[in-house]
Amino acid sequence: MRPGLCRGDAARRAAMSPPPPPDGGLHRHQRIVRERRQYNKWAATQTLEDYALRYTASSARKRSSFRIANTALGAISFLACEAIGGSLTLQYGFANAMLAIVLVCALMFVIGLPIARYSARYGLDIDLLTRGAGFGYMGSTITSLIYASFTFLLFSIEASIMSQALYMVTGLPLWIAHLFSALIVIPIAIYGISLISRMQLWTQPIWLVLQLAPLVYLFVAQPQTIDGIQQFAGARGAADGSIDVLLFAIAASTLLSLLPQIGEQADYLRFLPDAQRGKRLGWWLALISTGPG
Repeated sequence: MRPGLCRGDAARRAAMSPPPPPDGGLHRHQRIVRERRQYNKWAATQTLEDYALRYTASSARKRSSFRIANTALGAISFLACEAIGGSLTLQYGFANAMLAIVLVCALMFVIGLPIARYSARYGLDIDLLTRGAGFGYMGSTITSLIYASFTFLLFSIEASIMSQALYMVTGLPLWIAHLFSALIVIPIAIYGISLISRMQLWTQPIWLVLQLAPLVYLFVAQPQTIDGIQQFAGARGAADGSIDVLLFAIAASTLLSLLPQIGEQADYLRFLPDAQRGKRLGWWLALISTGPG
């Protein structure tokens, strides 16, 4: 016993110290099977893992703002948007559908801007943002459930549209077209933003041309069609094309179902590089156009 240390102190220290291991201090060699070694190697590959459900490291945020914005834009270029907007116009008329689109888009912008900003600034996905906002583990779990359900429903609608397109263009049996549309995304999604950004870089110009060409044709070749659309009453709208509050509310509630899309945009925007002096305008343009915009 050291000088100055009483028996009570020595007994207390002995009680608080951890017990020795049962093997006498000699730790047995841990056997790592081949499957576990392969899994650990696969999980450590950031190209495959893409920092899912955790902070995005600075080393992974080296792509340009344009590259990330182009990738995030591809996430909102789904044909379901055209299908939903067209259905609302056909059912409730141009006036009700357009007013609902304008107001809901303004609401989405206000809600989505802080989410997109903090996601891009700190490299956080929607799950970590929810936990950091004070909702805890349960709150982030509910958020993930809503986000996943929304994604499954939206992707199923999108795959159905693509399957119909394949059937109409190639005559491919519809069940084969459904399988193709559902499975083709798997090898792309496995490699995350690395492969998605590369694919979007080459296919985005084609999508933009196909998206804008019909509108340009209508404005140039058939300008009278634009005037007719503005007076379109729809199947349930008023005959004079005026606004009906009930139909407007139904259209707005339908469009609000697209609000969880900001969760997917946050998954891309968290890879935006840090805003640097002299490049802040490009950083904010990429953030706003592909996040809340």
